[in-house]
Amino acid sequence: MLDAELRKTREEIVRRHMESENVHDFDTTIATFGHPRYELIATDRVHDGEAEVREYFRETRTAFPDQRNELIALHHADDAVISEFWLLGTHEGPLGPLEPTGRSFRCRMTAFFVFEGAELVCERVYFDSATILRQLTG
Repeated sequence: MLDAELRKTREEIVRRHMESENVHDFDTTIATFGHPRYELIATDRVHDGEAEVREYFRETRTAFPDQRNELIALHHADDAVISEFWLLGTHEGPLGPLEPTGRSFRCRMTAFFVFEGAELVCERVYFDSATILRQLTG
């Protein structure tokens, strides 16, 4: 069972992380990690290190300038905080080969914020990419 103080610290980090993504304060987002790392399971992409994570932010916010999350729930595990959330955005820029459609999406997702002690070491995101593509392409 997690110590109450460690659990509180981890939850504060996750909340700061998610809120800073919403306002595109990526310096704060990066600072929540001991070493920045995103693993996007649906796309089989890993963004490891600050330069790769910043490029991920650039790509996704070019495609979806209003991208944001709406927290549904947080759950605690021995080595992680698990976040359920809605991800939303409007397709205003290129997304790989897909030209902007101007359409919005809303997709329920889960992210595992993996910790070593009180240090965030990875955000591992699970989602159904078909849910997003279906909404973008009609």
